[in-house]
Order: sequence, then C-alpha cells, then structure tokens
Amino acid sequence: MDKEKLNEALIALALKRNELTAMSYSDDKYDDVEEELHDLEDDFIDEYGEYLEDIIGDIHDQYCPESDVLSPIAYVAHEYTIVGKDDDGKPMFDVGMKEGVIVDVEELEDRICRLVVIPNPLRFMIQSGKVMRKEVWFGEKVL
Repeated sequence: MDKEKLNEALIALALKRNELTAMSYSDDKYDDVEEELHDLEDDFIDEYGEYLEDIIGDIHDQYCPESDVLSPIAYVAHEYTIVGKDDDGKPMFDVGMKEGVIVDVEELEDRICRLVVIPNPLRFMIQSGKVMRKEVWFGEKVL
C-alpha cells in the first residue's frame, strides 16, 4: 500500500470537510461542496477501504474488542485543525477531543473513548476526556 497516497487522500478529505463545516446551509455552494465531499469519500473507500478495515480491525482487537468495526469513513473527523506545515508544505493536522468513533476501551472502561484517523502524519489515535490521547497506529503497526 502506498501510504503517501493514502495520506494525501486523507488530507484532501480533511480539507474538504473543513471547507464544508465552515459554510452555512444557505450558502449557494454548499450542495456542490457536499457532493464533492461525497465523491472524495467514495473514492477513498474504493481505493483504501479494505486496507484501512484491516488496520481498524487490528486496533479494535487490541484496544476495544467489544466495539464494532465501522466503515473507515466513520473514523474520519468532521473537522480538523491545521497545526502547521511539513517540510513539503503540506498541512499538518490535529483534531478536537470530541472527534472520532466512540469505542469501549478495555483498560479505560470507565471513560468515553474515541478512535479517530488523522493525516499528516498519518495515524490513528484513541482519545478521552479533555487531555487523554494515545497513538495506537502509526506507519505500519498497531502500537
């Protein structure tokens, strides 16, 4: 799998989701941007869905085996924060603590936890509350 292309596709999704989130429903371009987002999501799933399902399944097996594995699109945040640029000038991202799919993490059973995918650098994070964050996949393996 070409992880750089996967990262670029996720960057495009993040930027399009941010664009849509910044618009009001009454904006004349809202429907067009929403359609562009859906097309990007469909292409993303067609190209990377099976690969990401395997990764997400491995994460679930290790951290949250009681939670159902959802479509990879579900783990994409609704809104991303751009926190800088990498050496190639591409935006680097983070997410708010309420982003991601709610999962039942065995070691944190008393807390509401969320699993989210973040581009550039491409990684999956489990986060809970206001400050608890744990990177659970980076590069090639579940951590």
